[in-house]
Amino acid sequence: TSGTTGSPKGVVYSHRSIALHALAISLPDQLGVSRFDTVLPIASMFHVNAWGLPYSAAMNGSRLVLPGPNLQAATLLDLMEREQVTVAASVPAVLQAMLQATDEHPGRWKLADGLRILAGGSAAPDSMFRRFDKLGVRLIHAWGMTETSPVAAVSRPNPGMSDWSSDAVYEKRARQGVPLPFIDVRVIGDSGEAAWDGATAGELQVQGPWIAGGYYGGEQPDKWTVDGWFQTGDVATIDTGGYLKLTDRLKDLIKSGGEWISSVDLESALMDHEAIRGVAVIAVPHPKWQERPLALVILKDGCVVEDCELRSFLERRFARWQVPDAFVRVQELPYTPMGKLMKKKLREEFSAWEWDRQ
Repeated sequence: TSGTTGSPKGVVYSHRSIALHALAISLPDQLGVSRFDTVLPIASMFHVNAWGLPYSAAMNGSRLVLPGPNLQAATLLDLMEREQVTVAASVPAVLQAMLQATDEHPGRWKLADGLRILAGGSAAPDSMFRRFDKLGVRLIHAWGMTETSPVAAVSRPNPGMSDWSSDAVYEKRARQGVPLPFIDVRVIGDSGEAAWDGATAGELQVQGPWIAGGYYGGEQPDKWTVDGWFQTGDVATIDTGGYLKLTDRLKDLIKSGGEWISSVDLESALMDHEAIRGVAVIAVPHPKWQERPLALVILKDGCVVEDCELRSFLERRFARWQVPDAFVRVQELPYTPMGKLMKKKLREEFSAWEWDRQ
């Protein structure tokens, strides 16, 4: 595992689980991998086997392109153009850098028609889907973990959305998606299993033939329930159509004055601001409210924005008490080698934040 919320642990896979996972992600309504595709897993082989794509490519007879150690945006785009990649997978941090490169060099890269990119590892904001669509690239949101081998849900529109507004479809595409065949999901709240109403949140639990049954060496057996469900540590809702929406990690939720605030929702909204290139929202101890959200933002080159503007921007979507009290400009944010934001490190760094400095 990546170790973003604790010590890394070994997850035990079987040959059967890997083969079943490769079959499932190849289905038309998932990633639709075929012998006509050229597949580029930008995700590392040492992390959840590059999301299973190398196995799926071999199974289907696809061309397989590996990126090597240089994951700079321009290098990746050069590779995708040269090899005419049709299926790729990466984390939002890398995809954001690719979008920035295409903004700085419009028209430079001629990517393959029908290119689709799987985004996972962290939530991709609504704006990212819109920007890739303008480039003729189909971004597909997915969710999974090392313990789920890894893909467990994929977000694609369904036929019933044909007459929906574009905003409504984008909102659905930005969710983590519908569970793959054979994967069962449930949300457990304080009073038991939550309704699939898109509003009632709780911890997401999963079960299925490629969901791991234990850690190497028998670590943390309490992560599995007595009836065999894996407790993900993700807070989620499920709507009536079966679409998952992750609102946060349990360890990343912010509890302010007894009320919960989703750092993921705030980050996604801030990424829609035209001046922001990167963001992390963390919980910081507060003398009165227990915790308050602190936003760490990376501005795009040449952009200047005042805190009051960012607050007003967020207050269009959030109650005032949910909006961060402070916005700190940073040059970079810490990521793991797998491209996951290291919020634990940020919370430690800003644990002594003095609110009166505002």
